[in-house]
Amino acid sequence: MNLLRSIATIGGFTLGSRVTGFARDILVANYLGAGMVADCFFVAFKFPNLFRRLFAEGAFNAAFVPLFAGKLEAEGEAAAKRFAENAFAVLAVALALFVAIMEMVMPWAIYVFAPGFDSVPGKMELAAELSRITFPYLLFISLVSLQSGVLNSVGRFAAAAGTPILLNLTLMAALIGLTPVTETSGHALAIGTTIAGILQFIWLMFSLHKAGWLLSWRLPRLDDQVKLLMKRIVPGAVGAGIYQVNLLVDTMIASLVAEGAVSYLYYADRINQLPLGVVGIAVGTALLPILSRQIRAGQDENADYSQNRALEFSLLLTVPAMAAIAVLSVPLVTVLFQRGAFGPAETMATASALAAFSLGLPAYVLAKCLTPAFFAREDTATPVKLATISMLANIVFNLALWPLGLAQMGIALATAASAWLNVVLLALTLKKRGYFKLDDRLKTKAGRIIFASALMACAEGAAAWGLEPFIEEGPEALRAALLALMVGGGIALFGLLAQLTGAIRWSELKGMLKRQRS
Repeated sequence: MNLLRSIATIGGFTLGSRVTGFARDILVANYLGAGMVADCFFVAFKFPNLFRRLFAEGAFNAAFVPLFAGKLEAEGEAAAKRFAENAFAVLAVALALFVAIMEMVMPWAIYVFAPGFDSVPGKMELAAELSRITFPYLLFISLVSLQSGVLNSVGRFAAAAGTPILLNLTLMAALIGLTPVTETSGHALAIGTTIAGILQFIWLMFSLHKAGWLLSWRLPRLDDQVKLLMKRIVPGAVGAGIYQVNLLVDTMIASLVAEGAVSYLYYADRINQLPLGVVGIAVGTALLPILSRQIRAGQDENADYSQNRALEFSLLLTVPAMAAIAVLSVPLVTVLFQRGAFGPAETMATASALAAFSLGLPAYVLAKCLTPAFFAREDTATPVKLATISMLANIVFNLALWPLGLAQMGIALATAASAWLNVVLLALTLKKRGYFKLDDRLKTKAGRIIFASALMACAEGAAAWGLEPFIEEGPEALRAALLALMVGGGIALFGLLAQLTGAIRWSELKGMLKRQRS
């Protein structure tokens, strides 16, 4: 199993999901703008996704993949499949009960999730209604995460990486097709969310069948392996989900800041999620099963090499992305979202949050490179302690910035700062335990990547300043063409500067693609 090939496969499909996701968000911005209905839907959409990313996508995979990979390595396919089927049955029953409970307590749950909504008549009720419609999505998408863990562990990354595309296409179809027959566009999107979860689950059932790993239904049984899995999920929920928990804190505070702040943060985060999703999800998903099998086989040198190369590849993509997003925040938001109900005021508010979010972009991805080193060693307790410190710091940063009147920009800055704190704590802890050491190649490359990115950002900033009148006032086709030119030019310029500074050599990239470290 080659690390860079796996990252490229997952990243390619994730890029497709992000492109369709932008198309979805352009439609959402056009139909909903950044008002009351938009705020309510985004809270309703984040609610099941928060639990999915904490318990299913994050903590569950962090606990499940090392155990599954270990069984596959030591006991063979039959034992690994039995474990996966039992885990599937227990997870399905537990999630069904959890969803039922949340449906009953939903009005009170919204008071916790978005307390500021209560000050606007009807807003709390609408948010609760939409959340009840979207919450069954959690059941299906969590089972999808287990299915994805099985496929990823056996080296089948493509099908799982492509599932978010189904979500985006379904939401666009629901927005266009159901809006005329539902109370609001938010109701259409909420219905589409649950339908998308069902379609994603069915898609991976076929993918597992094709790979010879279709999971049969078993009566749930809490054997020792499942008990161990559940025990590791609890601390891993916070350790793997620091970014999502920080977004929850942001949402709570944003609901108190101003009308539309929740929406501004959502749109900004969607743009920031493009490089974060393509690189971060790809690296974390590919690295965990590889590290798990290398460590289980006693290949510590190979595991160290894999982690250093994952960090190098992440820096190579996220540092220039951070620099470009920071200087192009206004053109990006203008071209992508400014139309219909989304006007210039919404653009400037969203752009300020986007520029602040981008400062933490490398940190979000680096954390996904470092946490697998704990999870692969079946340690989910340590990351929760470090994540707790970072989450508390996020709250402190938010409260410290609140009096400055920075609104959504201050919330995004606090999130970025807490993400960097989390990375520092993870790295220092791994180094202290002897689990991680920066090799000379990574130390050299990191400085060169930063230098090349700074030069590229200066050129991009000058281009944005010169083209500002055309992007602000020009026809939509011209604005889109100019943004594409700036983005494409920035990528080409960074590629050239990376070659000239030695940040990356094509020969090294080819070598990373060919080198097998299984």
